[in-house]
Amino acid sequence: MQIHNLVLALLTAIAVMSCSQKPGGTSEEHGHDENLFLTGYSNDFEVFAEATPFVVGQQSDILAHFSYLENFKPLKEGSITVSLIVGTDGVRQTIEKPLRDGIFQFSIKPATIGTGKLIFDITTPDKTSQIILSDIKIYDDEHDAQHAAIDAVVESSNGVFFYKEQSWKVDFATEEIKYEPFGQIIRTTAQIQPSQIDEKVVVAKASGIVLFSNDDIVDGKAVNTGQSMFSIESSGLADNNMDVRYSEVVSEYNKTKADYERKKELAKDRIVSERDLLETETAYKNAEVVYHNLRKNFSSGKQVISSPMNGFVKQVLVRNGEYAEAGQPVLIVSQNNDLLIKAELQPKYFDVLSSIVSANLKVMNSNLSYTLDELNGKVVSFGKSTYLNNPLIPVVFQVRNNIGLLPGSFVEMYIKLQTNNNALVVPNGAIVEEMGTYFVFVQLTPEYFEKRPVKKGTTDGFRTEIIEGIYPNERVVSKGAILVKLAQASGALDAHSGHVH
Repeated sequence: MQIHNLVLALLTAIAVMSCSQKPGGTSEEHGHDENLFLTGYSNDFEVFAEATPFVVGQQSDILAHFSYLENFKPLKEGSITVSLIVGTDGVRQTIEKPLRDGIFQFSIKPATIGTGKLIFDITTPDKTSQIILSDIKIYDDEHDAQHAAIDAVVESSNGVFFYKEQSWKVDFATEEIKYEPFGQIIRTTAQIQPSQIDEKVVVAKASGIVLFSNDDIVDGKAVNTGQSMFSIESSGLADNNMDVRYSEVVSEYNKTKADYERKKELAKDRIVSERDLLETETAYKNAEVVYHNLRKNFSSGKQVISSPMNGFVKQVLVRNGEYAEAGQPVLIVSQNNDLLIKAELQPKYFDVLSSIVSANLKVMNSNLSYTLDELNGKVVSFGKSTYLNNPLIPVVFQVRNNIGLLPGSFVEMYIKLQTNNNALVVPNGAIVEEMGTYFVFVQLTPEYFEKRPVKKGTTDGFRTEIIEGIYPNERVVSKGAILVKLAQASGALDAHSGHVH
């Protein structure tokens, strides 16, 4: 509760500061209902301008706020030229730097009556851009101009002000609503598993006593390729004694080698047959293979086993000093570079599984969400059958573990199917909930928003379909909606109090 009150107090302070610091006069000089409020966009910038109505021959003051669309932060450096053009006639003014961060103040005197356009040419150190506002009317009578400005004011019984100076200080953004492809979403829970190429089981290559090289060969220990992991000793065993076995192999190797070399010399004088020589050579080659293989893995009376790759010890399967049979798993080495994510779906989805195009995942017990593309992921396979003890259909994705996913843990998945349907969708952060009802803040001006109830559809973990409540080409608060809600709840800003510049 104390944190909530602190946020409200902060928003109130920012609001008061925003109004008290605006240049160009007092509330008596510029009332809310006497000014024009103009909004425009280019590919890079948003402009929100408050201007005195345009009357031919009279000075009109324009206070303009410029924000970058990529992050909705103020334009701090650059020059802007404003042009008011009616037909072939026009007036122009260039301001070389902002009055304050993001704020430019212009004064122009219209020379021609009629309907024209207001153009802002923006030049920054790294780009140029142009914003054109059409249907700008220039009047010949100040009284008519003021009445037109009053008639153009947009108000809502559920409106809230959130000034640019406030939004510039927080994580805030708006987004234009458009129809976009949005199809069926299958929401499920999936488990993270190691991939086949990312994990190797290290086995005992002979029967004997397992002796670990160090006392730190434990779960999670980092290891390198070729690093000694453990040894197999069997010198004290009555059966499967490696010393005895090694001696037998050396004797057999030496014997077959000598036989082969002797018969090879006799074969030159045709004393032995070719068949006899071939049989002796085969016995020698077989003994040689066994000898070199055993010699490679057996030294100082024991067999040494090394790590097959760089990674870490995932699991130790035997205790130090325990007997292991040849081929028995001793430990598992893993890398956690490539992972599999396995979801299990109900059989009713079988007919649509071939149309899976992507997926989003959310890490359990956190606010972190990722797309399959962000993880360099892909759909690997889906099951073609089920079993009596498990009637669910497996669907497997492969991802690159560049975010520290933990094998064995679970994630929430939103599996996306291919579609030809379009829908109005908003970012999940645009939706706020209040007593079981969902709302979005629809932009009436970049500083004035309407809290509007909506009806939600499905979500893909990032964006949610809106069935009722918004319309194409409207803009909604996509980031910072909760702050706008708190600003309304604080009661610090009255929609009818006027915007003091």
